[in-house]
Amino acid sequence: MLGLKEKASYGLGAVGKDMVYMLSASYILYYFQDILGVSAAAMGVILLIARVFDAFNDPIMGVVVAKTRTRFGKFRPWLLIGTLTNAVVLFLMFAAPPSLDAAGLVAYAAVTYIIWGVTYTMMDIPYWSMIPAFTNGGKEREGLTTLARSCAGVGAAVISILTMIIVPVLGKMFGGTVPSELASRYPGQQWIELNGFKFFTLGVAVLFVLFTVIMCLSIKEKSSVDMKTAKISEMFRALVQNDQAMCVVLTIVVVNVALYITSNLVIYFFKYDLGGANWNDGYALFNMVGGGTQILAMMILYPFLRNLLKLNNIRIFYVSIGMSIIGYFALLAMASVGVSSVVPFLIPGVLVMASAGVNNVIITVFLANTVDYGELKNNRRDESVIFSMQTFVVKLASGIAAFVASIALSVLNLKQVTCDAAEANIDFAQGVSQASKMGLRMVMTLIPIFVLILGVLIFKTKFILNDKKVEEISEELKVRHEK
Repeated sequence: MLGLKEKASYGLGAVGKDMVYMLSASYILYYFQDILGVSAAAMGVILLIARVFDAFNDPIMGVVVAKTRTRFGKFRPWLLIGTLTNAVVLFLMFAAPPSLDAAGLVAYAAVTYIIWGVTYTMMDIPYWSMIPAFTNGGKEREGLTTLARSCAGVGAAVISILTMIIVPVLGKMFGGTVPSELASRYPGQQWIELNGFKFFTLGVAVLFVLFTVIMCLSIKEKSSVDMKTAKISEMFRALVQNDQAMCVVLTIVVVNVALYITSNLVIYFFKYDLGGANWNDGYALFNMVGGGTQILAMMILYPFLRNLLKLNNIRIFYVSIGMSIIGYFALLAMASVGVSSVVPFLIPGVLVMASAGVNNVIITVFLANTVDYGELKNNRRDESVIFSMQTFVVKLASGIAAFVASIALSVLNLKQVTCDAAEANIDFAQGVSQASKMGLRMVMTLIPIFVLILGVLIFKTKFILNDKKVEEISEELKVRHEK
């Protein structure tokens, strides 16, 4: 039976892990493109290639961990190695030498981001795979997994809320004066943010290492646990032979592409469209409300729709997508008519993020149902293989979304406004044309709407596992197992 110490330490590990992931996922494009001036198109290619490579790297790391044998276990050594190396690379990634030329910055971004992805996988795969190594299964295992997912959400929310509040403060405190030879490249606010990100990342990296060390010291592995791994060939074979799994995987891709396009661009919306001297405060409030909504939707909204309103899972999925589409239309409409206060934008933010929370739950349910369907159809349970695909396709979606966002930024030509170093509190929106603002609004709303509608059409056309069908499959499998 797990004690409070083990549960708390494992949850703490999830907080640190997702603080690091959110910092990289949400701010790497902004850091290199908006602050350092790297070409948005170049960053799009880098992010796409790195995420696709990282997605294919997951199964390889799974095999490496499965074959590891040490007196400290198979998981904890990789957790420590991965965390230490990832923390160092994370800091280096957000501490790019400002004197590098354009080509040098592109190379620096490419090398550090790809290595960051590899080292993150080194600790992420053993983190989730080690749950059977110190739990007894059943409710204990499910409870720990739920706790870890919730703590991961807390870690991500902390970064979303605090980053653009703390970064300017640290930049002003420790940034110093811009060297004369760099003054034309990094005027005013850019120099503040450049240094602010470096020191903020250092703090996040230290916490990440500290949380992982506490976790590894607090939990004990069972030496007898085997780790099931899935090869890339097994993943695609399982998909080809299971049309329902293929449908759900495609749905995961499109739903996440829509969400990630918006999450990559929303910081630019607050900075260059809504603007204002304190745009980062509004951005932090928007993220705080959105992050809290996503967690509450998983914990409260989905059970409410399922258990109290008695909606089936397919109907809940359509309701969720509808909420998101309404949220995007509302965001576009508010921005287009000139709403300038952040408070009204919290409404579409709540709708989109509540949808994201419900989708996190319901997609997992759909995937679980495709496992039973595959067993009935192919006489083989591909449970570990199919669930391995979830991480794979989410990373793929992240890369696609980052590429789309980067191309949009390149076309819209959004840049930091040049200002004197003393003028830190300026309105960046003043230097942006209405055409660029409208283009940004359309990319972050209409493209996600189109992608979501495409996903609904795929789902509606191909998915057959309604509640009645799931019950029939369950009964048929029960009869088969009794023979």
